[in-house]
Amino acid sequence: MVPTARPTAPRLDRLVAAVALALSLAMSRWPLRWQIAAVRLLRGLPYARHARIEALYTAVLAVIPSWWPGRIACMEISLATVLATALTGRRARWVLGARFLPDAAHAWAEVPGGAVGRDIGDAIDRPWMPVLAVP
Repeated sequence: MVPTARPTAPRLDRLVAAVALALSLAMSRWPLRWQIAAVRLLRGLPYARHARIEALYTAVLAVIPSWWPGRIACMEISLATVLATALTGRRARWVLGARFLPDAAHAWAEVPGGAVGRDIGDAIDRPWMPVLAVP
């Protein structure tokens, strides 16, 4: 088995991403409506640039621990990206979406300039449809 290469990010971005990932994992124990309410508190911040949210998304992927026994999937990663963006004084939308055939759910982060974490696998021929965008 060949190990996959981990993405790299600047040290400050990794620090912010580690704090945001810890918050995201703690918040994942909350009911979804509480998570949505917490993210809505960020709506007063100005939007981040797309390049910045891409850098923070990469940093979140870089700090995911390989030893973590629980789930760290699209919902936790996208929430951590939104929280990392907020920790830098900007905001991003947390989007929960779905698609049909086969039925699936997915979460990603986006700003008016674009999204990160949205195009995974076979999303080209069966695009994800946003169901809820917060804030």
